[in-house]
Amino acid sequence: MPELPEVETVRRGLAPHMEGRVINYIALRRANLRYPFPEGFERRLNGAKITHLSRRAKYLLCHIKTAGNQDLVWITHLGMTGRFTVYNDGADTIGRFHNQIEPRATHEHVVLALDSQVEITYCDSRRFGFMHLIPEAELPQYPAFVAMGPEPTSAIDVDALSKRLKARRSPIKAALLDQSVLAGLGNIYVCEALFRAGISPKTSADRIGKQRLVRLSAAIEAVISEAISAGGSTLRDFRASDGELGYFQHQFDVYDRTNEVCSRPDCQGIIKRIVQSGRSSFYCGKCQR
Repeated sequence: MPELPEVETVRRGLAPHMEGRVINYIALRRANLRYPFPEGFERRLNGAKITHLSRRAKYLLCHIKTAGNQDLVWITHLGMTGRFTVYNDGADTIGRFHNQIEPRATHEHVVLALDSQVEITYCDSRRFGFMHLIPEAELPQYPAFVAMGPEPTSAIDVDALSKRLKARRSPIKAALLDQSVLAGLGNIYVCEALFRAGISPKTSADRIGKQRLVRLSAAIEAVISEAISAGGSTLRDFRASDGELGYFQHQFDVYDRTNEVCSRPDCQGIIKRIVQSGRSSFYCGKCQR
């Protein structure tokens, strides 16, 4: 599933083509993804102006001013295989890697044409993604956002994080995947951050002291920042909006490296894989405690 860096990569890829543009035409090629499309989705978005794109955790937010002067937010979750692609005048993909885009008719569920002669499509082969359309004023009350924690893309408040973890006796890996602790963290980058901080994914969240939390917070911020800069990670079907592959997977220290030697020069430990809450955790059994 695309994580925060992948969704931020998509936002940055779409923003130059969508912000300030009017939707001349939008069409749905099926009635639902994971859930049915919102009632009146096409009617409400046709003729609307896209004011800006933002992101909350793993959700892409498209802020809209409708033809009737309503402020709406088009919320998209990419699920496992959701992908936006930008086309110039319905022909060539904008971007250096246009030859990597699959045939346009493949699992193409949403098509919109903008007043700039740019066409954008949403493909989702497994249809685990979904789209909602709500009034801008209701965004803070959107169910997924009500109890969501702070973003890990800026300075993490270590004291606040410590308070949230002190009440948890679950493993730190599971605690960090809880979106009420920190928003947008997923399996890949939690594994990588725990490795950098030297913390075992099995360590109980309530037993991690202040000094180790400082290291962990810095590791989370660094991993997320580096992944965004590298364009996210290409796993299975993820692509940026211009078709370009993400490259952070070439920098993984532990994720999906079972039985390989630890990348720390002075360690020589072996990367292990365990299953926690149904998710694979990768770590070095020697230098992560």
